[in-house]
Amino acid sequence: MRTDLYQGHDYYNLDDLLTEEHKLIRETAREWVKKEVSPIIEDAAEKCVFPRHLLPGLGEIGAFGPYIPEEYGGPGLDQISYGLIMQELERCDSGLRSTASVQSSLVMYPIWKYGSEEQKQKFLPKLATGEMMGCFGLTEPDHGSNPGGMTTHFKEDGDDVILNGAKMWISNAPFAHVAVVWAKNEAGRIKGILVERGMDGFTTPTMHGKWSLRASDTGELIFDNVRVPKTNILPGRDGLGAPLSCLDSARYGIAWGAIGAALDCYDTALRYAKERIQFDRPIGQFQLQQKKLAEMITEITKAQLLTHRLGQLRDEGRATSPQISMAKRNNVDMALTVARDARQMLGGMGITGEYPIMRHMMNLESVVTYEGTHDIHLLITGLDVTGLNAFV
Repeated sequence: MRTDLYQGHDYYNLDDLLTEEHKLIRETAREWVKKEVSPIIEDAAEKCVFPRHLLPGLGEIGAFGPYIPEEYGGPGLDQISYGLIMQELERCDSGLRSTASVQSSLVMYPIWKYGSEEQKQKFLPKLATGEMMGCFGLTEPDHGSNPGGMTTHFKEDGDDVILNGAKMWISNAPFAHVAVVWAKNEAGRIKGILVERGMDGFTTPTMHGKWSLRASDTGELIFDNVRVPKTNILPGRDGLGAPLSCLDSARYGIAWGAIGAALDCYDTALRYAKERIQFDRPIGQFQLQQKKLAEMITEITKAQLLTHRLGQLRDEGRATSPQISMAKRNNVDMALTVARDARQMLGGMGITGEYPIMRHMMNLESVVTYEGTHDIHLLITGLDVTGLNAFV
């Protein structure tokens, strides 16, 4: 069982920009992760199981809907607090952060922003504690980067709608109590529907065979003539912009989380470079190893600066979707590069479960794809700077 020695790295003194509350929130999340998750995460990843007993603890540290107002059971924190929590979770494991990101940004966020008062009161307080868990159904087997092409649909039937279709690659699906599902009505308009476990025709089979996010539960959502009350339709917004706004919130959390994975890889490599002796000296004394470490902390620092500013813009209500795309793409790509360089520094030991680097590498291969692929986010930036649409 690995001892978690991580303490943090802040090369540009960004802590000076944080409030005491921010630091306390980060420390609370870090200490919980060290105590409850770090000792078991390698075993969970190896066995490909999600440690569901952690869910109440995630609720206690405010990882579920940190920015949800207190009147709905959330802690009412700012966007930087949300980012710091996601960073500490993914510093341990991307799957752990994914569980919290989905609950926060893809389930609680749309209910809070677009739900009726009755829906907010029914779901948000229990989602905030982890008593109730949720998932987000947008991606389909044949529609990933093109969500507007979805075929999941519903038709009206009295006070209900009848839902048919399927969603794929859904985090939290196997144990979720409620799914925020995006489907087309008979006019082809996309709407959000709250589908609850136990509704006839609704099943959530687990997906197997993953080499990435192994300590996270991934499944499908199958709808076979599922009868859902019309009162479960989100009334506040429809169209493709509704689910995409949720993805903005999730991508923002990912931008912070990826830094956490990079920091853990850097921290591991730095410590190893000081302890590993070859040719009668620590390998950290060799120029090429110092080059790797210097490049790692430089890229991490640039990502930290980028993301902190994005958090400020989010708190001011001024962050744009393309700005969020830039941060998500840059930071995940950075984390993958750091993980690969760190793995090389550890040599053969880098592929073992004694160190977290290979697990981070495998996880990040999913993170670079979900919530918009690396290439899609590049095109979003390209569209924003040129005004020319490469998607058509």
